[in-house]
Amino acid sequence: MSKQHTYVLGLNTYDHDVSACLLRDGAVACAIAKERITREKHASGFFKEVIDYCLGAEGIGIGDIDLVVRNCYILPVPEMEERLIYQDMPGFLPAEERSDAHDHPYFRSRSDKVVSISHHLAHAYSAFAACPFDEGAIMIVDGVGSYRSDVSEPYPESDTATPLARESESYYRFSGATLECLKKVWMEPDRGFFSDEFYNMPGLGALYSRASTYVFGDWNKCGELMGLAPYGRREQVKPLMEIADNQLTVPRWSAEFNQPYVVDGGGRWDSSSSMRHWEDLAWRVQDDTEKVLLARANWLRETTGAKNLCIAGGVALNCVANGRIAREAGFENVWIQPAAGDDGIAIGCAYYGWLEVLKQRRGFVMEHAYVGRSYSDTEVDAATKRSIVKVQTAAVRSSNVYAETAKLLADQKVIGWFQGRSEFGPRALGNRSLIADPRKADMKDILNSRVKHRQPFRPFAPIVLAERMTDIFEGDEDSPFMLIAKAVRPEWRDRIPAVVHVDGTARVQTVRESTNPALYRLLKEFEELTGVPVLINTSFNVKGEPIVETPRDAMRCFLTTGIDHLVLHDTVVSKKGLHRIVGPLVGVYTDVGAVVMSNLKRA
Repeated sequence: MSKQHTYVLGLNTYDHDVSACLLRDGAVACAIAKERITREKHASGFFKEVIDYCLGAEGIGIGDIDLVVRNCYILPVPEMEERLIYQDMPGFLPAEERSDAHDHPYFRSRSDKVVSISHHLAHAYSAFAACPFDEGAIMIVDGVGSYRSDVSEPYPESDTATPLARESESYYRFSGATLECLKKVWMEPDRGFFSDEFYNMPGLGALYSRASTYVFGDWNKCGELMGLAPYGRREQVKPLMEIADNQLTVPRWSAEFNQPYVVDGGGRWDSSSSMRHWEDLAWRVQDDTEKVLLARANWLRETTGAKNLCIAGGVALNCVANGRIAREAGFENVWIQPAAGDDGIAIGCAYYGWLEVLKQRRGFVMEHAYVGRSYSDTEVDAATKRSIVKVQTAAVRSSNVYAETAKLLADQKVIGWFQGRSEFGPRALGNRSLIADPRKADMKDILNSRVKHRQPFRPFAPIVLAERMTDIFEGDEDSPFMLIAKAVRPEWRDRIPAVVHVDGTARVQTVRESTNPALYRLLKEFEELTGVPVLINTSFNVKGEPIVETPRDAMRCFLTTGIDHLVLHDTVVSKKGLHRIVGPLVGVYTDVGAVVMSNLKRA
């Protein structure tokens, strides 16, 4: 029997946000981040789970894969894997995964079907290969990329640096499947305490992560820093970076910033005496970032004459800066890939294989991010009929789940919404979402106190019918992946206060019937009831956990939080009175079990 399809597998490996993307004849067939499977946020380590997930979703075996393309930004994958043989690095390959790696055909592979590429090159392919444009410009900005000595693409000789300098920014033009690097911005290594070079590196993304560490104690809290920025006072902190004649200057972090995040006597972070200072610093780093990115985007447009811009890299998750670029940089169209961070590296690796290695043509446009595996009604029923679940809940099939859910939302209920294939990327885009009514300001506090447990300054995002977007939000740029912030029109701010940030903006997601008919129908039903074509949409998870993936994940989150109802496909699940007794007991049992399993893994 002849082989029907060509399959290319892209992998982001070993460090944070391990992920896989499977292409079938040049179209994304499946993509997943490891965290969704293992339930460990930003999961690192080996990649067996994500490969098995994609193969299972497609119904193929590993022998059906024609080409594998990989990236690890720390070191080229072959060198990384060589070191993992003789170095104990549990952050990159935990002890419990070593046997999986040792037995896996892609570990230390010498096959010409297994290729490795450098970091920004993978980001660049993720940015343009599935975009809706035939030609345009590309902006890649992130925290840190590959060493200059490991970069696997040609770039201008004038962009000089030492071999141990790291990628910080890369700019390209593309036409069809042809990619040309126009500029690379490097970060030279810096002196510091052991393994803290990243904290001191003079780059845009590195600086944003440095400020995140300073305020929140975590380099990966950049989204929270962006949310905090509007509370800061203008010009209270000196500029942290400046750009002139397209040259970026990042002064050294100095001792005047002497109020870093600390865990002090169990006190609350938001009651710290440093709060005002942190707000002012957040405003400064966000303002500096927007100015630098706008200057870069203007230079890129003037250099290329391009009408279209594609953006990727971790900094592309800054939806406030994206909004300014879309409105002010002069491009006719701006497209941001939904998994713009390092999970999206898997997409870029796969498309490098399809376009550059296999020399195929572009033909796929990523119109939506719903590329996880689908779950059957049988799997949904199994999640609702487990004995520990049945005693606490009632699950009823609905003849019109959209109208019924809209009524529950209008009655101020918090809904767990589980439909179709999961989203790829960090945003819940309406298939693994918590949905609520935006018409009352206190709904934000209800969501936080009962489910999300986030800092009160962080905003919740709206979903809106695409055809009503410009009625409610300023600007006509589309935002299907919740990656552009827009101003809420003044006449609507009091009508949807739960999604309006302190600066009058919202991180908008536009919804079309063609890409998400279930979510579109729910919005239409809610609009018919209330006259408002907008709902709150936040990720279906609690703070510190990944977005739910399976029906069982959804059920567990539902039973251990204050979510009122869970909608799994066309089944509406409600809590019985007995849940108040059984639920806490199950929660204690689950917590104890997790501790025991964690100790066993460490033993």
